[in-house]
Amino acid sequence: MDAPQYETDFYGWTNQQATLLRAGKLLEADIAHIAEEIEDMGKNLKRELVSRLEILFIHLLKWQYQPGHHGNSWRYSIDEQRAKLVDHLEDNPSLKPQLPEAVERSYRYAIRGAAKETGLPGNTFPKSCPWTYEQALNENFWPE
Repeated sequence: MDAPQYETDFYGWTNQQATLLRAGKLLEADIAHIAEEIEDMGKNLKRELVSRLEILFIHLLKWQYQPGHHGNSWRYSIDEQRAKLVDHLEDNPSLKPQLPEAVERSYRYAIRGAAKETGLPGNTFPKSCPWTYEQALNENFWPE
């Protein structure tokens, strides 16, 4: 028996399923896999939120704990992540209730990243995020 198109040609499968759905041919559509893919899309959106927060927090930690190294690349990265986070949440407002968990998770990752990038021990940084989400996204906030 041949492997299903879902496993052998995902792009072709997605186009085929979209055509079937648009035509109202639900009985012919691969509903189980479509549902799985939709759930995965939601998970990816949450992962993007955590990832962008992690990058922002790494740079904010570096900014605070290495004041002699401030540079345009750090400033640009902070500004970029702030803007992309705002856009991401505007595009996906249902993620807003996920912010407390996302902040906690991403900050945990950020401690490791900041330690690696700065050479400072991980215990240099606070165990929990020292900033609110609103502070971190405030374009006028630069931790000292």
